[in-house]
Amino acid sequence: MSYIKAIAYYLPERVVTNEELVADFPQWTVEKIASKVGVNQRHVAALNETSTDMAVAAAEKLFFSHAEIKKEAIDFVIFCTQTPDYILPTSACLIQHRLGLEKSIGAFDYNLGCSGYVYGLAIAKSLVVSEVARNVLLLTAETYNKHIHPRDKGNRTIFGDAASATIVSNEGYAKIGEFALGTDGSGANNLIVKTGGARNPEKNGDLKFDKDGNPLSSDYLYMNGGEILSFTQENVPKVVSQTLERNGLTKDDIDLCVFHQANKYMLDFLRMKLKVDKEKFYVNMSQVGNTVSNSIPIALCDAQKENKLHGNILLSGFGVGYSWAGVVITTGK
Repeated sequence: MSYIKAIAYYLPERVVTNEELVADFPQWTVEKIASKVGVNQRHVAALNETSTDMAVAAAEKLFFSHAEIKKEAIDFVIFCTQTPDYILPTSACLIQHRLGLEKSIGAFDYNLGCSGYVYGLAIAKSLVVSEVARNVLLLTAETYNKHIHPRDKGNRTIFGDAASATIVSNEGYAKIGEFALGTDGSGANNLIVKTGGARNPEKNGDLKFDKDGNPLSSDYLYMNGGEILSFTQENVPKVVSQTLERNGLTKDDIDLCVFHQANKYMLDFLRMKLKVDKEKFYVNMSQVGNTVSNSIPIALCDAQKENKLHGNILLSGFGVGYSWAGVVITTGK
């Protein structure tokens, strides 16, 4: 058996409100952003603040708020990020040192976006069940805003920066069930930063603007919203069905759905397509935005504070890659 034992998250100090965005994009209104995207504000990492900094902050917050969990008990660190400090070394090694964790532990990064937390639970569960580790520190952190062009009103309204820390152990409050995972790399170009890696190491400097004034450049985050929506419409219902089947459950057995907090339109569409009652579909993105791999753990943490984590909770992450994942976690009624 493996369980979620504790969750905490960290948000950068800087807050970008809809009012601030409307000042940059006067053709928008505060109400339009809130109604269309479902976000009132988002946190943005400082210029000198990295994903590693934020992951360390989230972990320290977890250890402070859960004094019963000692740093010396951690025997594995896994870190999900698409915005690492360096090409090498792996950020998880830097985190081990900065947190003062034992040297006799495992640590590695993995590169995934919006499905990353559920994938991380799958990895952490495997480590615990196979007895490679007893207490896994699962970290997520993203600074997507560092890759967004200042004139990209669409992506600036959606994405927020954040970090989370989760302990996965052989004891805890939420049992981790069976997983359904999926991948389709044919959609890679629909959500991508093309330069900065080995394929295109140098910036292209190919910035141009479309007829609506939106920036297009290999050097910044590009998202084809229509294609991402089509991918989501096709694959999320499938992974939900597969996840329920693998856990021997039906939709009626689910007490709460916690999906990746993509945007209001997409979440509303999925809830209606899956025919889930509003009270069983958790949404909390209005104050933080789409925080990529952090959105599910932030939602779980907030839902727990609101005393809403009871029974069977269906988690589903989906997005960049394409990549998607589902799992059911079960708490006491």
